[in-house]
Amino acid sequence: MKQFLVLLLGIGLLSPTCFAQNLEWHKLNSFLDTLEAHNKFMGNIAVSKNGTIVYTRSIGMTDVELKMKADENSKYRIGSISKTFTAVLVFKAVELGLLDLSQTIEAHFPTIENSDRITVQHLLFHRSGIYNFTSDEAYLTWHTEKKTEDELVAIIAKAESDFEPGSQMAYSNSNYVLLTFLLEKSFKKSYADLLSEYITQPLGLENTYLGGAINPRNNESRSYVFNQKWILAPESDMSIPLGAGGIVSTASDLVKFSDALFGGRLVNQVSLELMTTIQDNCGAGLFPIPFYNLRGFGHTGGIDGFSSVLSHFSEGEVSYALISNGTSFNNNDISIAVLSAVYGKPFTIPEFKTFEVDVSDLDQYLGVYTSSDLPMKITITKDENRLIAQATGQSAFPLEPAERDVFKFDIAGVVLVFNPSKSTMLLKQGGAQFNFIKE
Repeated sequence: MKQFLVLLLGIGLLSPTCFAQNLEWHKLNSFLDTLEAHNKFMGNIAVSKNGTIVYTRSIGMTDVELKMKADENSKYRIGSISKTFTAVLVFKAVELGLLDLSQTIEAHFPTIENSDRITVQHLLFHRSGIYNFTSDEAYLTWHTEKKTEDELVAIIAKAESDFEPGSQMAYSNSNYVLLTFLLEKSFKKSYADLLSEYITQPLGLENTYLGGAINPRNNESRSYVFNQKWILAPESDMSIPLGAGGIVSTASDLVKFSDALFGGRLVNQVSLELMTTIQDNCGAGLFPIPFYNLRGFGHTGGIDGFSSVLSHFSEGEVSYALISNGTSFNNNDISIAVLSAVYGKPFTIPEFKTFEVDVSDLDQYLGVYTSSDLPMKITITKDENRLIAQATGQSAFPLEPAERDVFKFDIAGVVLVFNPSKSTMLLKQGGAQFNFIKE
């Protein structure tokens, strides 16, 4: 349920009638072919324009061990894009008079600090101050175990409030887990049934539902991380993420959902305007996604080895979805390529060059690096025949050699340039550069 904002660049438009002939679509297929050939991405992509799907592509495996190839109906965990569905259900409850945005949560969650001042609206817009339970160091020790509502509420209530309700925005999965329980109490139905009744059945989304244990025989994808080969990732128990990150879907279903939401077929105009009201770069189940002089809305997601992107742009009524069950490449770069193809903008097919490094040469890079530019340290260690980097307070990640003294981590767009003779390291990411010195 990790949340990342994606800056999508590029736009200019193709009509569906140009689909088969336009060279940009062929180029996009070559782009994705290159990723697949180099084990950089597995997953499902879809694009719609004016309510019609104009492009879909599936690459890689849904189950590496069983050698099951992905197809258009392969289903993936979508992580925090689930929050957009949950926000729709909350506004549906408001429209039906079952919930009020200004009501506090004290009656249902009295053990949570400031519950007498935290409102439904605070939860929706991540302004509650409730600690994000998935940020706790212990989370990864129990995320594969089934949890009850009482257990989850107790876990959430255990932490102190991060700030006064309404005073600021801080993304927290706890907010949308609590909204899941509020919906079930208000409708007196399970979240799975609400999702079906108000969203998936009316829209005909046959491959979208609240997930359970992954069943590859039902074309449900397992997720992977890449470490010289695809390695199966741990599987979160779906009793935990719920409406914060527990939905399973396909890219095609996601763009249909997006088209329906922004086409006024799920909530009324007042609700949609509230969902897209941005404060501190956050709406309700949506975030702004800018490119050039245009602005779209959407969400991203990540759970286990899955990652996902959903966005909608009113210019041309374009919806785009990406869901991956394994990536060692920057999804933002994939998004840029897809949208550049959709809108006729230039993009480059990546080249993946292999560079062999003698294992003994890796020792010269090892150590702890500090910077006057950033308030963190980066520790470089060695795991058998490759370098591992870890920044303060973050997970470790493997580095791939790109050329002499240059290593990269494509999934985050990180490049590290070492100068062993001077005991320095240059970090490049997102167009910025930061100097580090070995302690």
